[in-house]
Amino acid sequence: MASFKNFMKSGHPPTLLAAFLYFDFSFAVWVLNGAMGPFISEQFHLTPGQIGLMVSLPTLAGALMRFPLGVISQFIGRKRAAIVEMSAIVLALLYGFFFVKSFHNVLAMGVLLGIAGASFGVALSLGSGWFPKQYKGLAMGIAGAGNSGTALAALLAPRLAMHFGWQAVYGFAALMMLLPLSVMILFAKEPPDIEHQSLSEHLKCLWELDGWVFNMIYIITFGGFLGLATFLPSFYFSQFHVTKVQAGSLTVLATLTGSLTRVVGGWLSDKIGGLWTLDIVFVVALVGIFGLMQSPSLLATTLLFMLCFAALGAGNGATFQLVPLRWPAATAVAGSMIGEIGALGGSILPNLLGQSKQRTGSYSMGFLIYGGLAIFVFLMMQSFARVWTKKWVKSGGRAIVSEPFQEGMAAD
Repeated sequence: MASFKNFMKSGHPPTLLAAFLYFDFSFAVWVLNGAMGPFISEQFHLTPGQIGLMVSLPTLAGALMRFPLGVISQFIGRKRAAIVEMSAIVLALLYGFFFVKSFHNVLAMGVLLGIAGASFGVALSLGSGWFPKQYKGLAMGIAGAGNSGTALAALLAPRLAMHFGWQAVYGFAALMMLLPLSVMILFAKEPPDIEHQSLSEHLKCLWELDGWVFNMIYIITFGGFLGLATFLPSFYFSQFHVTKVQAGSLTVLATLTGSLTRVVGGWLSDKIGGLWTLDIVFVVALVGIFGLMQSPSLLATTLLFMLCFAALGAGNGATFQLVPLRWPAATAVAGSMIGEIGALGGSILPNLLGQSKQRTGSYSMGFLIYGGLAIFVFLMMQSFARVWTKKWVKSGGRAIVSEPFQEGMAAD
């Protein structure tokens, strides 16, 4: 308890809360089409391949928007960037409420939902910017736990769609976005951890090999989390013939587990190191992925998904304990780049699973291919970890604390 009090005193909790809500509600909007997948696919008689495309399009669009928003935030401020983005999200949702009537409209709306997916790097950098190195993992984990928006969408969207129609859900979401927007305007403060650098200096992480190793790691952890989260309602509806609301409820069990363990992953990484935490994450996730290939019962499938999400969620927290240590002066830019590539990975899995089901009648091949990619990334990470622990982190990936954080900054 004393340690958590020290953590809270070391930073600016209202900004951390604003960053969490910003990411949480944005994430819920980002995955709306996935949460309503059974309703949309039933109305337009979609094939498994079309479902995969529909739920992955917001992911792809959001990934492409993340890095530009991260760069912009370095010049106009992260708080201002968040306010601009949330305002754009509200307008996009109003378009969905008034104008989405066909499957082509749904695909266009998927691109607009991608605006919400751009929030990642800005939210995490904003939330952790007030906190010292030894608490970066926990601060990143709390802000990043906003991916619980997947559970929020899976819980509420099917129920609202059942009673009011799935198009109306966009309107409800527009109203809900006013809450995080208000909190951001009223309570958040721009963090002090900015060094004035040129655009070329900010963009150096694009050309560094370390950045692309992190990209690959995040394709597995966050890409796997996001890809499964968007596809699960359609998976349950198709595979086990449960109701649309039941499919959403089962998705909540898995996604909420992964959101909670993101905080645990950040905390554990502060204690034992992000690299050691990622080792555990990959082993556990692989057990779950290969277990799902066996097409087990509904109960076993749900437990395996919960295991996968627990590991992947912790892996997301561990990855972003390491990012601010590697790029302390350009965390928003580096985080947005890594988040962008990781989110692109989130578009891989729904398409893999959709095509696997359509072409083979089973989802097993999709899980097999993604599991093989995870093994490759795990082995690559082991090779680079040996170099990283000699340069910018301690053994296991713990922070090197060279100077005390300036006290009083949080009180400004």
